[in-house]
Amino acid sequence: MKILFIVPSYKPAYVYGGPIVVIARLAEQLVQMGHMVEVYTTTANGERELDIAANTTVTADGVKVTYFRRITGDHTHVSPALWKAVWRNARQFDKIHIHSWWNFLVIGASFICKWKKLKPLLSPHGMFCDYVFTARNNRSKQLLHTVMGKRLLRSTYLHVSSELEWKECQQVNNGWKGGQVFNLVDLPEGSYTRADNGVFTISFLSRVDPKKGLDLLIQALSRVSFPYRLLIAGTGDEKYVQELKVLIASLDMDNNVEWVGWKGSEDKFHFLAATDLFALTSRNENFAIVVIESLYVGTPVLISDQVGLAGYVRDHDLGWITSIERVEDISDQLTEAHRDKLRRQHISRHAPGQIRNDFNDARLASSYVELYEKCN
Repeated sequence: MKILFIVPSYKPAYVYGGPIVVIARLAEQLVQMGHMVEVYTTTANGERELDIAANTTVTADGVKVTYFRRITGDHTHVSPALWKAVWRNARQFDKIHIHSWWNFLVIGASFICKWKKLKPLLSPHGMFCDYVFTARNNRSKQLLHTVMGKRLLRSTYLHVSSELEWKECQQVNNGWKGGQVFNLVDLPEGSYTRADNGVFTISFLSRVDPKKGLDLLIQALSRVSFPYRLLIAGTGDEKYVQELKVLIASLDMDNNVEWVGWKGSEDKFHFLAATDLFALTSRNENFAIVVIESLYVGTPVLISDQVGLAGYVRDHDLGWITSIERVEDISDQLTEAHRDKLRRQHISRHAPGQIRNDFNDARLASSYVELYEKCN
């Protein structure tokens, strides 16, 4: 099968977080299975550009990638050169897979596909969750959706990575056809040694952003009666980080909380394995790769019911799920996780095997191929 990925940014633009890794891993696995994957992207790298010549094609881990010049240095990612290539070459592919939404680049590409009577598969990567739709530039999003978005979305198939994301997307485009397949996750070979901590140790590993609910976790921990350590691994807007530090000080938690800096691919798995519980009380999260990474090293998780993987964690008894409507609910679940040491030990023994089985790259990539064939 000959597949075209259209995405605003591609590796090594890791500044954009998890989706960059997920998209590249899928493309590379499809190539390993014998499919031909080509990526149309831009030189976007945050406010700067990648150190790659614009409008050039390279082969990255078996994937043919063309980095087109963008004429805007912001999240709109406008690239006439990319649109021209889509217009000229779209019909050469068996399937077009568009990643992301809410930027002119992919909306323009979707319009070209509709004009040429092609129906691509769209992976919004959480772009239609209530939090994004209403909390960030909601007026411009609503206007764009009303004027153009609705009609374009009706000319796409939908791919989501969780049941929660499926339900949110159906609210945006009722009756959307498509399917659900988990994201591919980069999991290293080998096993990890579990730590025997004298004090119950909780890890947070993510971008430090209001969406991630770290403030809720801090407030909840201020109410528990057991001794604990909270290790925060992540970076974010300095102003918001300072707000959280002020909150921690106001709750007299300075001695219990440690900011350990960002943990990259080399050391994040060891970091997670050295803790007793991973916590992510996000206000919205369409998937959350770090949940899978934590379980892979045997660390149980406590996540909010707004995290896309909450259903998976619940179904396989891999941790605790909490509401975030009341801080007390989070505190209660933290207390239960601390109390039930036998359950945590059971999860530590069984979670790695469960993850290896369910997040096998070849198996998941085959499911994507089935979805491509179904959506033709």
